[in-house]
This record gives sequence, C-alpha cells and structure tokens, in this order.
Amino acid sequence: MLATNMISLKPNNHVKRKKVISHRGACGYLPEHTLEAYAMAYGMGTDFVEPDLVLSKDAVFICSHNIYLELTTNVSDIFPDKCREDGHWYAIDLKLSEIKELHVHERINKNGTAVFPGRFPLDKALFKVPTFNELIELIQGLNKASKQDVGLFPEIKNPSWHTAEGLPMENLLISTLTQYGYTDENALLYIQCFEPKTLKNLRFNMKTKLPLIQIIGLDECFNEMISENGLRNIATYANGIAPHKQHIEDNPVLVKRAHEMGLKVYPWVFRADQLSVRYKSFKDELNQFYSSFDIDGLFTDFPDQAVELIESTKGY
Repeated sequence: MLATNMISLKPNNHVKRKKVISHRGACGYLPEHTLEAYAMAYGMGTDFVEPDLVLSKDAVFICSHNIYLELTTNVSDIFPDKCREDGHWYAIDLKLSEIKELHVHERINKNGTAVFPGRFPLDKALFKVPTFNELIELIQGLNKASKQDVGLFPEIKNPSWHTAEGLPMENLLISTLTQYGYTDENALLYIQCFEPKTLKNLRFNMKTKLPLIQIIGLDECFNEMISENGLRNIATYANGIAPHKQHIEDNPVLVKRAHEMGLKVYPWVFRADQLSVRYKSFKDELNQFYSSFDIDGLFTDFPDQAVELIESTKGY
C-alpha cells in the first residue's frame, strides 16, 4: 500500500514543459522494472514511466528489459532446469505463476557483480516482477488519487523474436491498451520499438492512432535512419524518434531536421552515475540537451534531478 504522506508528490505539468521519462522507473535508486521503482518515479514528478515489455509463456506482458531473466532475477536458483542451451533463462519459457515466484535484484554482470555498484544493494529487500497490467493500474490509480496526468512510454522488446517463438506481440498489446482506455493520439502513452516493421504493422495494418516512437540505436544498421531520407521515412509511420544521445552529440542538427518533419525527439539514456567526460556535471549534461540541443524530452534513471532542473528553468 502506497503511503503518499511519505513521498512528496511533485506537480506535473504534462502539457507545457519539456518531458522527463523515467527509464525503467527511478532505477537509479531502486531495482529496474519494479512497482517500487515506478512509484518512486511517479512521486518524483516524472511525466512518463517507461516499462520494457516481454511475454510470458502464457502470453502475459511482464515488465523486463530483456527477453531473458537471469541478470535481474534469481531465476537460475528457482528454475535451474529452465535454462536453454545458450545459457539464458527466457521469460517466454515460464508461466506468469512461475515468474511471480522470482525475486528481482539490481542488474548484474555475468560474473554476478552489480552493473552499477553504487545503486541499491544486491542483497537487500525483496522485489517482484510486475505485469504490464499491474503497472497500468498503479499509474492510473495514482493519477486519480493525486489528480495528476503521468503517462506511459512502453517499449516492446524483440517483437520479431516473439513472433518466431509463436507469440506475436502487436495484437496483445493493442488489446491490453484498449482495455485501459489508451486508444487514440490524445492518450498519455507512446509505443516505442527498435523494429520499424513492428511500428509499421501497428500503424498501417492495425490502424492504431496511438503515438509511435522509432528507437534508434548506435549499431550500423541504424545509420540510415538518422539521415534526412531516413527521418522522412520514419515520419510516414511514427510520431517521433528516440535516438541514442550520442547521435545528437555527434550531429546536433538531427534534432532540427526531425522537428522540421514533425517528429518529436527523445534521446536516451541519461545517468548521473555514468557521466561522460565532456560534461562537468549531470546538470550540465541535462541542460545541454534540453536547452542547447532543444530536445522534447529524455530518458533518465534519475528523474528527480531532471525534474528539478526543469522546474528551476520553468520548463525551458
């Protein structure tokens, strides 16, 4: 049960200000993709909460960054026999009831050490894997109780892989979103994906009116997307782009070009404990992107610091 008197809920001005998107929740402070991390992000005044979505064996969306579970849960201890020959424990091989037996911890490396050693201790507290439905109901419930308008920014992970495994994601996703009232361009929800084919299927075949975001990674296969022709193509099926922040640092005109084609720009990912040497401070990095590069919003593990900066500048 959320004790709102323990969290000072900050006002959210969704319409006017540049956006803060809580990357996997407030995962700079609590283990990623847990209801606790999402709730903390909400209390920090975020505009959107970002879950990554994969499917369980019984076709339920769970919030998890990867299609496999061993780096963020104790699945190897609970279900040692569920490991595939490639050494991974896949969410799609476990029913939801089995996934609910797992405990979530901070992301670890293959050798068992924490990816971010300064974050939440690996051996403290017990967290569970949430379903997408649970997250939606948490955010919608908090919106009602606190009279705010915080949205969702789900990323569907590896949809082509899921299709090959016999569980296409698109119909299930739209059905779930429709159930909770996310149906048109005015919904406080953006669907994002790395795979253009999936976004085009949602737009053209499934006729969704929901805002779509094309994620752009650093791999060579994404280079064409950041060209003028690539952006023009994206604008035919998506409402915005989510490029790795390095694309903008290397070529700031990318933001201007995207805006000229009607695309919003939401770069990723900004971490106070993983600061580039080119910035004096995390505040300096955030300000560079919000103000100098003129982005529309950004994904961060530390939403409180981004909210504080935006409030101090009156939303830019």
